[in-house]
Amino acid sequence: MIIGIPKEIKNNENRVGMTPSGVKELVKHGHKVYVQHTAGEGSGFADDEYIKAGAEILPTIEATYNAAEMIVKVKEPIEPEYKLVKKGQVVFTYFHFACDRELTVAMVESGATCIAYETVVGPQGGLPLLIPMSEVAGRMSVQEGCRFLEKPQGGRGVLLGGVPGVKPAKVLVLGGGVVGRNAALMAAGLGADVTITDISLPTLRHLADVMPKNVKTLFSSRHNIEQELPQTDLVIGSVLIPGAKAPKLITADMLPLMRKGSVMVDVAIDQGGCFETSHATTHSAPVYEVDGIVHYAVANIPGAVPYTSTLALTNATLPYALRLADKGWREACKADKGLAEGVNIVDGKITFEAVAEAWDMPYTPLNLD
Repeated sequence: MIIGIPKEIKNNENRVGMTPSGVKELVKHGHKVYVQHTAGEGSGFADDEYIKAGAEILPTIEATYNAAEMIVKVKEPIEPEYKLVKKGQVVFTYFHFACDRELTVAMVESGATCIAYETVVGPQGGLPLLIPMSEVAGRMSVQEGCRFLEKPQGGRGVLLGGVPGVKPAKVLVLGGGVVGRNAALMAAGLGADVTITDISLPTLRHLADVMPKNVKTLFSSRHNIEQELPQTDLVIGSVLIPGAKAPKLITADMLPLMRKGSVMVDVAIDQGGCFETSHATTHSAPVYEVDGIVHYAVANIPGAVPYTSTLALTNATLPYALRLADKGWREACKADKGLAEGVNIVDGKITFEAVAEAWDMPYTPLNLD
């Protein structure tokens, strides 16, 4: 198969779809790999490294899309890329269709096969291609939250861990999944007073067993969240419904409960966000204020640490990319039902029900025959 790895063009997205070591494995399996010039530069991988791995460098994004039967990338295509996606081409990346109608329509019209990292299911369940970036985003959410709690950044001027004689900041983590667990561990490690919420009692029991002593668990309900907000300095929103829009756990009328200069980090923004007042921001303009509350809603948080993120992502995606390339997407999905869950759009038809429901568009069950 001919595989193309284009350069990411989303704002401050420095990750790349495959490391040179990943390319080497694809070439070892007999596949042709084209990498766009400087695609890996932002992650610390030079063109020469890809050439040594067996790839051929193409000068432009147009040439890369045009040559490839399968595109492997990091983030969803954005508007300048829509016209580059070809009928019958496989695009393997994060899509998050349920929060972007324009992207959904464009990919339906393209006739491409869109396989979304975020809905691929692992052999033991879970979302194996979402986990590594969720781990990064969870840890980064606290790092960024700390930064924007600083007074020069618009925050209250609170040090997360406090100092002897001064209480630590209070952190509220909404959602006990991969992002939430990593955020809670990072905040706890910095000495914060952490509360993590979830609607699953088994999850809360597990968290109570494994988390440090400065992490408390709380059942997630509007009443309980409202009770926490007046004392909370940093809120991390990390709820996820695979392939669907995130629920709004903090609504606009709840913001006055918080102290001015408190910070809210919406890690769920690429699924529409779990705060009603959230809208997507970028690394170049990451925050804005609503009612005196600082909102951070960057949709590609791991893009800020591209070297770590690209290595972690390739570790997860490479086995699936190899299967898709070795067998073709239909045969690979027949052999792996979890991979089949990643197929969101095929030949103009939406094959993932939550995406169709999000935009009130027709749903067609996936047919692999």
